[in-house]
Amino acid sequence: MTEFLLSVHVLVAIVTVGSITVAASMFPRIALRACGSSGDGSSAAGEGRGGRSEGTGTAVLLHRVCTGYAVAGVVVPVFGIATGAQLGVLTDAWLIVSLVLTVAAAALLGLAVLPGQRRLLALAEGAAAEEDARPVASRLSMTTGMFNVLWAVVVVLMIVRPGSTTGA
Repeated sequence: MTEFLLSVHVLVAIVTVGSITVAASMFPRIALRACGSSGDGSSAAGEGRGGRSEGTGTAVLLHRVCTGYAVAGVVVPVFGIATGAQLGVLTDAWLIVSLVLTVAAAALLGLAVLPGQRRLLALAEGAAAEEDARPVASRLSMTTGMFNVLWAVVVVLMIVRPGSTTGA
C-alpha cells in the first residue's frame, strides 16, 4: 500500500506542480507581450477567436492551467500525508518542514500568484500599454520565482530526508 500511495503522491506532484511551475513562469512574459501588442488595434501577435490577441489567448490558457492544476494539486499533500503515516514518519522534522513549506507555497499561489495573473490579464485585455503593465509583471515574476524555490526546497527535503531513519 505504501508503494501505491507514494507512487500517486509523486506522479500527481510531477504533473500538477510541474505544470503550474512552467505555466506560471511563462505567464508574466506572455501577458506583458500581449499588453504591448494590443494598443492601437493592430496586433503584432495576430487576432485569435473573439477578437482577442494571440498573446492574450495564450496568457488566458496559462492562467487556466495554473488554476486548474492548483485545484488538482490538493491531492499531493493528501497522498503525501497518507504515505508519511504508512511509513511512520509524520513527526520527522523533514516532513513537518516540507508540509509547512507546502502550505506556504499554496498560500503564495492562491494569495499572490493567481491574483497577480488576473491583474495582468485585466491589463492585457484592457489594452494597457506595456509600460503600465511592466511593474505588475515584474512583481508577478518575483512572486512566481519564490513559489518555484519553495517547491524546489520541498523536493530536496523529500529526496534527502535529513535525519530520517527509514533509509535513503
